[in-house]
Amino acid sequence: MTNTTSAPVYGYDDLNRLMSLMTGDEKHGPAATSTLDALWVLYDRVLRVTPATAGSPDRDRFLLSKGHGPMAYYAVLAARGFFGEELLPGFGSYDSPLGHHPDRLLVPGAEIGSGSLGHGLPLAVGSVLGLRAQGLTGPGVWVLTGDAELDEGSNHEAIAYAGPAGLDQLHTVVIDNGSATYARPGGIAARFEAAGWSALSVDGRDHEALHTAFTMPHPGRPHAVIARVAAAH
Repeated sequence: MTNTTSAPVYGYDDLNRLMSLMTGDEKHGPAATSTLDALWVLYDRVLRVTPATAGSPDRDRFLLSKGHGPMAYYAVLAARGFFGEELLPGFGSYDSPLGHHPDRLLVPGAEIGSGSLGHGLPLAVGSVLGLRAQGLTGPGVWVLTGDAELDEGSNHEAIAYAGPAGLDQLHTVVIDNGSATYARPGGIAARFEAAGWSALSVDGRDHEALHTAFTMPHPGRPHAVIARVAAAH
């Protein structure tokens, strides 16, 4: 695995350049860019994990369920120093660790392998239960999904379980770019609230609104942030 301690750290203004280094999966470009701001705010201001603490039991866990457009994820990981930007131009090539879907065994900082939609939220539920079983009640578990992923039955089961179970270490960020097949009465936030979650909808490009939503107290309940972005994909 690539050394995760010596890569330089960049800022938000560097992300477009880092993203431009990755080519070959342009059809998923909008799926990636729709997540960029939420990912940046999480890694820059919220998640308690760094390259130096990526193996610590007390770290926060971030699970990318929306794994079919990982370019923004890779750019943010590179910007935060998890690996060097020299890996980015090889994205998707045979011998690159940065595949079209992230592989947790190859990508420094990745917690799960993802890309097949609908798995991240159930895995996050299991991660919280596993942490509880070890007496680790401090680490937060964050999962980023797309709105269309909520069409998957596995997510409905995870949502229905997590609320009554009081999994307050669990946080879900839903990127709402209008790509879901089925309408939800009252909107996406109402679906989570009906299952006992704390939920808030915000502008998915507004960094201050995202930070406020991400850090909102939600004692005894899991928390969902629905980040609305304009482009549908």
